[in-house]
Amino acid sequence: MTGGSPGQPSAPTLESVKQSTDRILTTHTGSLPRTPELTKLLVARERGRAYNQEDFDREVKKALDLVLDGQRDAGIDVANDGEVPRVGFSTYVTERMSGFGGISQRKQSLDLQKFPEWAKFGESQIGIAEDLARVWDTAQAQDAVHYEDDLAGISYDLGVFDGALTERPGQFAETFISAASPGIVTTTMLRSKDNPAYATDADYVFGVAEELRKEYEYIVGQGHILQLDAPDLAMERVIEFGDQPLSVFLDRVRLHIEAMNLALVNIPAEKVRLHVCWGNWQGPHQDDVPVADLLPLLYEAKVGALSIPLGNPRHEHESVAFRDQPLPDGMLLIPGVIDVTTNYLEHPQVVANRIQASIDAVGDPTRVLAGIDCGLDTFASYEFIATDIGWAKLRALRDGADIVSKRIWG
Repeated sequence: MTGGSPGQPSAPTLESVKQSTDRILTTHTGSLPRTPELTKLLVARERGRAYNQEDFDREVKKALDLVLDGQRDAGIDVANDGEVPRVGFSTYVTERMSGFGGISQRKQSLDLQKFPEWAKFGESQIGIAEDLARVWDTAQAQDAVHYEDDLAGISYDLGVFDGALTERPGQFAETFISAASPGIVTTTMLRSKDNPAYATDADYVFGVAEELRKEYEYIVGQGHILQLDAPDLAMERVIEFGDQPLSVFLDRVRLHIEAMNLALVNIPAEKVRLHVCWGNWQGPHQDDVPVADLLPLLYEAKVGALSIPLGNPRHEHESVAFRDQPLPDGMLLIPGVIDVTTNYLEHPQVVANRIQASIDAVGDPTRVLAGIDCGLDTFASYEFIATDIGWAKLRALRDGADIVSKRIWG
C-alpha cells in the first residue's frame, strides 16, 4: 500500500456479476468526473512534471468521495471508483510498467479523414497540449513491458477505494474495477519496429496479456468484479485498421480475445464483465463496424457480462442483433442506454424504451443491467459532458430503469 491509503478489508468476499432479479440494476462504464485540481495533478504526473504526493492523495480522496456519493445519489446499483486515480482508462499502464517510451505514431480515424471540416472544428476545441493527457501522442513499447513495483499502482487504487467504501457500508449492490485489455494497450501504445522483446505484434499482445493478468487477478482477489475495457474490439476498425479489409480487422479481434482469455485463465467468467465500444468522441462514426459482425467473436470471450453502446444515434437500432444472435448461456448484457457524447439529457421514458428494446432482444429481464455507452471522463482533461449534466444522466438512467422495473415486477 502506498501514499497513505486507508486499509483494505482483511477477508474480501469474491462476487459474481449480479442479475436483475427484482428490478433492473443500473451501472455505468467506468470513468466519472474528476475535480479540476486532480486533473492537473494527473496530467503533471503523466508528463513527468513535479507534483506533491500529499496534494495528490488529498485530491484523490476528495474526488473519490464525490464520485461515490454521486453514484449513490443517482441510484447506481453497481458502482466503482470512477477511475479517478488514473490519467486515462488505458494509458495509465505506461506509468505502472517499464518498457514504454517515445511517441506512438497513431493513425487518424476515418472520421477525421472523411470530414476535414469537422476535424478542424474539433482542433479548435482542444487546449494546449502540455495541459492535456496523452491520447494521440502516447508512448511506444520500446522493450519488454512489465511491472516493476509489485502492483503498487492498483494497490493504491483499491486501497483508497476500499477505504472509502468502509465509510459507506451497504450503499451498493456490487462494485467493479476497470482495467485496460491487452488489445487496447497494444493498439494505443504501439510496438516500436525495433523492439528487441517482441518480433511481431502478436508477441506484443500476448506479452502484455501475461503482465496484465497480475492486475486482473489482484482486482478479483480483493473482492471486486473485474471490467475489461476493450474498445479495440470495435473502435480500431476505423483507426489502425481503417485502410484494411474487414476480415483483417476481425482476425485481429480474434487474436485480442485469445490473449484476453489467456489473461483470465485463473478467473471465473462470472467475475468479469467486458466493455466494448466504438470510441466516445463527438464524431460521425459512419464507418463503425456493425454489432452483428462482432458478436460471434465477442461471444468467445470468457466473461460473464458484455457492456456495449446502444444509446447513441449510430448504434441504438442494433439491439436487435442480440435477438438474431442470442447471448451464450450464462452471459448477461449491459446495454448502453445513455449517450455520453452529448449534453442533451435523456428523458426517462427514452431510457426506458432503450432498456426495453434490449430486454425484448435478450428475452429475459434478469439478464439485462442498464448501463451507459462509455465513460464520462475517459481521459483527464478531455471532457465532453458538463459535470452536472453527467450526474443528471445517471439519474435519468435510474429513473428509466424504474419505469421498466415497475412494468415487469410491479
